[in-house]
Amino acid sequence: MTRCDDRQLEAVAARIGSRLAGSGRLTLLTGAGISAESGVPTFRDMGGLWERYRVEEVASPQAFRRDPQLVYRFYNLRRAALADIAPNAGHQAIAHLEQLLGDRFTLITQNVDDLHERAGSERLLHMHGELRKARCTSCDGVAPWLADLDGDSVCPACGKATLRPHIVWFGEVPLHMAAEIPRSLETDVFISVGTSGQVYPAGGFVAEAQAAGALTVEINLEPGETSSLFDLKLHGPAGEILPPLAARLADSSEDPTG
Repeated sequence: MTRCDDRQLEAVAARIGSRLAGSGRLTLLTGAGISAESGVPTFRDMGGLWERYRVEEVASPQAFRRDPQLVYRFYNLRRAALADIAPNAGHQAIAHLEQLLGDRFTLITQNVDDLHERAGSERLLHMHGELRKARCTSCDGVAPWLADLDGDSVCPACGKATLRPHIVWFGEVPLHMAAEIPRSLETDVFISVGTSGQVYPAGGFVAEAQAAGALTVEINLEPGETSSLFDLKLHGPAGEILPPLAARLADSSEDPTG
């Protein structure tokens, strides 16, 4: 695999800029790759305890019913790990793109951390939930939650039921799939960043965007499962590719001849 160079980056930026000229819309999807560049630990990096479990055993409704304390502990450790992690240049470049495009920009993320928010992103759809929020097991109310969760944590909305992590588990439907995400895929440019394309429905977003007429761009360390579906590809770390790409798009939007 060949890493992208300045000439390739310039050519891709020109294609994207041409599609965004005027009132063009950009939808950007991020996956685990961009968070990994900040040091967000994966399931297998959470410590020796978790080597004994498959991810489904701590990330499914059945697991929560069977052993809620184990599930609480797993997500408490993941939440606590975010305290020492900061957004990287890729997150910041995405926030820059949002500032540049305003309402013409939508960010969809598969990640459950809050690094995009801390970098300044606001037009953001967390399709798999958020570590720093909790959800009521009865009324489905969602609340910010930074402390540990356990069986004594009570929903602040209804004041009665217990709370669970605000995470989409195996067997559950991702968030925002009824309206917001399908609408955002009717776009002029679709960029996928740091995702393998193996997890659905996100893996199918590139095909949906292409069917709507979008220019599709893959930014990833290496080609993903759906790489052949993308019109343009930039391979390398998101933290190295996105800042100069965003800068070139900003320059072209300010150029009266562009």
